[in-house]
Amino acid sequence: MSSLKRLALIGSGSGTTAEAVVVATETMVPAEVALIVGNNSRSGIFDVANGHGIPSIHLSGVTHPDPDLRDAAMLDALIGERIDLIVLAGYMKKIGPRVRDAYEHRIINTHPALLPAYGGTGMYGDRVHQAVLLDKETVTGATVHVATENYDEGPILAQTSVEVLPTDDVTSLRARVQAAEKALLVEWLKAWATSADHCSLRD
Repeated sequence: MSSLKRLALIGSGSGTTAEAVVVATETMVPAEVALIVGNNSRSGIFDVANGHGIPSIHLSGVTHPDPDLRDAAMLDALIGERIDLIVLAGYMKKIGPRVRDAYEHRIINTHPALLPAYGGTGMYGDRVHQAVLLDKETVTGATVHVATENYDEGPILAQTSVEVLPTDDVTSLRARVQAAEKALLVEWLKAWATSADHCSLRD
């Protein structure tokens, strides 16, 4: 049996963050992606799973209309695959209380800004970049943080800055922040996977 730490990726969107993490685990991060979970059957995250031969499961209001049963099904899937760490890869829903409790301090998320700035309910994706540009900020960035019950309020694990250029629009700023966000996540995962205790999430 492999001694590598086992990751679960949970996402809703195109799957670009999931792809970056999977490729990193195949090249530079000593961990393995053991499960991919998506709440949108058309999400690109399932293309990533299929392309890399990773077990996947679709869990949503369609498959499980009862949120508690959906939460229980997700926990069963995570435990069944012996998951050590959950990585939210563009997941647009809150994690249910069963999973939060079972994986306390072991669920991480990324955010396209320097939290606590530009975080919280409704602040995601281009909404963040639009707000940064409207406020005429000169620096933005990306954050890796512990996911908790409230959006973007968990302990910060790592951050990186991105300069906001005078010529930036949402498209150009998004491209640079997304690249920085993926690189930051991969670097944090590499440090986590190679640490002595594999867990500094409480710091």
